[in-house]
Amino acid sequence: MIKESRFLPINKKEMEERGWDRPDFVYVSGDAYVDHPSFGMAIITRLLEDAGYKVAVIAQPDWKDDSSIRIFGQPRLAFLVSAGNMDSMVNHYTSFKKRRHQDAYTPGGGFSKRPDRAVIVYSNLIRRTYKTVPILIGGIEASLRRMAHYDYWSNKLRRSILLDSGADLLMYGMGEHSVLEIAEALDAGLPVKEISYVRGTVFRCQDLSELGGDYQVLPSWEEINSSKASFARSFYSQYMNTDAITGRRLVEPYKEKEYIVQNPPSLPLTTEEMDHIYVLPYMRESHPSYDALGGVPAIDEVRFSLVSNRGCFGGCSFCALTFHQGRRLQVRSHESILSEAKLLTGHPLFKGYIHDVGGPTADFRHPACKKQIEKGVCGHRQCLFPKPCPNLVCDHSDYIALLRKLRKLPGVKKVFIRSGIRFDYILADHNKDFLKELCRYHVSGQLKVAPEHICDNVLKLMGKPGNTIYERFSGEYRKMNDRLGKKQYLVPYLMSSHPGSGLKEAVALAEYIRDLGYMPEQVQDFYPTPATISTCMYYTGLDPRTMEPVYVPVSLQEKMMQRALIQYRNPDNYQIVKKALLKAGRQDLIGYGKHCLIRPRPGGEKAPGRPGEERPRYKKDGGGTRQHESRGKGRTGKRKPIKNIHKKHNKGRSSL
Repeated sequence: MIKESRFLPINKKEMEERGWDRPDFVYVSGDAYVDHPSFGMAIITRLLEDAGYKVAVIAQPDWKDDSSIRIFGQPRLAFLVSAGNMDSMVNHYTSFKKRRHQDAYTPGGGFSKRPDRAVIVYSNLIRRTYKTVPILIGGIEASLRRMAHYDYWSNKLRRSILLDSGADLLMYGMGEHSVLEIAEALDAGLPVKEISYVRGTVFRCQDLSELGGDYQVLPSWEEINSSKASFARSFYSQYMNTDAITGRRLVEPYKEKEYIVQNPPSLPLTTEEMDHIYVLPYMRESHPSYDALGGVPAIDEVRFSLVSNRGCFGGCSFCALTFHQGRRLQVRSHESILSEAKLLTGHPLFKGYIHDVGGPTADFRHPACKKQIEKGVCGHRQCLFPKPCPNLVCDHSDYIALLRKLRKLPGVKKVFIRSGIRFDYILADHNKDFLKELCRYHVSGQLKVAPEHICDNVLKLMGKPGNTIYERFSGEYRKMNDRLGKKQYLVPYLMSSHPGSGLKEAVALAEYIRDLGYMPEQVQDFYPTPATISTCMYYTGLDPRTMEPVYVPVSLQEKMMQRALIQYRNPDNYQIVKKALLKAGRQDLIGYGKHCLIRPRPGGEKAPGRPGEERPRYKKDGGGTRQHESRGKGRTGKRKPIKNIHKKHNKGRSSL
């Protein structure tokens, strides 16, 4: 008897070695095959396998060759289609719409092996070959495009991806509950067109009388195309229906007798269900067929990391988590996480370092308040913004207990926290034990946090706390490290060109960076991805929460100016920074004073540095931006340590 592969079959030979004549499901993905629970493909396929179904994988098929989809023949029940862990358009293009040259989810990390709009292309490829087989689409790309949406790359509205893909059913959100319920229905012989009752799904409908009376009709496709205000109202109705308890059925009309119907979201996973997902028999590596190409780089980022939660009640306007995972926290038990950690310590590449313990927000380990458990999240109220809700439970004790247990495991030298943390949530916790333990045990010299901006009018639109909150956290963090005798510093993530940010705000941010004394290594230009409040603002010029007008920087030139201002010390940015300052009427920042951002350039020669200062070197990163590589040398010839820069910032800089 031939020993079967522990990976799921990726070709006909491996399928036959298992004794199958055909699979029940074929999972088609834009990612290379990585059997690790940080990859949606691995979770869904292993979950179906655990339920007794035969599942095969077609990873990154050649969409120009119809035969690439015929590897296993027609599956008994359905094709499952996903673009992969990332949206294919975000995977392929920077925020300036320039083509990326690397894809961490492709073997070797080179050019992507998936098409643009992968869900649509793969589904059409399947339908050309198999006319009647059910096609179920899911993953982040399908989830965020489940209804009509603004598409940044074509700069127009697009219909629900369910229509353009020709698929039969769309699963949105994380998908575990819905995929098992659909599989059971198909296995029982129910036609896919009759599977219209499953939570977390979207389907097509021709007769609304079949739905009963409990649904909300959104503005039609024609209405939202003719009025941006209608689109904003439609989007906000969808935003208000992302909770499993309070969410209603939504209906989006297209033409006569053509409707897209979104069922309420799937119920959150219980802790027991979360635990079960992580004990499935993952190989925790990319498929060995990729070894000759160097494997799949994306696994390197997560191989020694632990997922402890899902969902986020942070509510940042530019984040799509509300639409995809929801605001309700779902957590794994300590026992489950510790069990997985022990597996990591036995890995031959493990060096004693757990790289992360977290999720969307690492320090969230329970629902925001007790009310959410029975009544769902509040509709018109956020948990942390504009200030923490009086009902918010601010308690890090469970997370602290988990981290302490992980640190005690044999073979573990250090446990890092690299997922985002909410500094406003840390401040809201009157017990300072977590900040103390964070600084003492879980930071590697620098802690990355995301204030995003410093102008309160921009932060308000972002759904982020005011700048004084970040300043307060910065002070608390500094004091704690001083008390512990540690030299550890904050590295702020900053965003340019978010709706509400004009050149005035961009210059203010540059002045803040000047006073901080260093140039940020990472800068994110706002990226209008589907299904975020910020993207709705970008397209409509309206805040959908208030319907008030919002300034939006949309021209390529202004977006380049705002980004360059954040990295004004980069010599390559000199001309565009100068142009931005002149346009903003801030000639006072061009000169030789300490407050100036740039110096005058006589005759177009290269910008001089300060006396005795070596100009910083830069290196390109995968997104086409430049990252700080060296801090330059002072008069002594020694490299300036980042600690001195931060001490300069911390000496009572006036707030902006």
